[in-house]
Amino acid sequence: MNNQNRFPKTCPPARPPSWDAGERTGTQDDNSLKQIIGDRKTDFIPMVQSTRIFIEGAGTVVLEKSRRARHVNITVRPFHGIRVAVPMNVSFGTAEKIARSRADWIKKHCLGMKQFEEMYRTASKNTAMPDRREAEAILVERVARIAGRHGYRFNRVAVRNQKTRWGSCSSRNNISLNIRLVLLPPELRDYIILHELVHTRVKNHGQDFWMEMLRVEPKAKELAARVKKLYIELI
Repeated sequence: MNNQNRFPKTCPPARPPSWDAGERTGTQDDNSLKQIIGDRKTDFIPMVQSTRIFIEGAGTVVLEKSRRARHVNITVRPFHGIRVAVPMNVSFGTAEKIARSRADWIKKHCLGMKQFEEMYRTASKNTAMPDRREAEAILVERVARIAGRHGYRFNRVAVRNQKTRWGSCSSRNNISLNIRLVLLPPELRDYIILHELVHTRVKNHGQDFWMEMLRVEPKAKELAARVKKLYIELI
């Protein structure tokens, strides 16, 4: 079962081709728009934030405008489907061409995504759900203890029944944990909690993150590999 190590999958960033970078822009389009709406400053046309396309063999693909994206970015995630993040200065037409040019990559990972989803449903039927109150008490206490030990500050902790993540840390340092963490061996549970606490200082998984992670937990890489192997079995 190697699929558990593949998600979420992200297609390598793609830059819009130079011959299409200015699609749907220019003087001619501007003049046509003025003929339709006039020159009144009070007129307002809301920008379309998302659209959908269909790729044969993959299904529906959602194209969404993103202020954070610097390049057209394609992701395939279980239970979330296929998403294309489109920078604000790139047209949907350009993003669609890029997505269709990567149809083989998308279809390949869609197959793995569907297998993952099926394994998740099967495993969920065979795994008892932990008691929410007990899980919250255990996890909240562990977050506070580990944060105090290493000097991390967080805002609040939420315990949820998540499908594709063990945990997450928001921009406001709110930590969300999977209720099934209490089913893990203590050292793996604490590693995941520590992982999210490190995100209160470093918001990505770059070199700075792993330097901090290894500073507070020298066995971080080994523990991360163990978590990946257990993911399908427990989730």
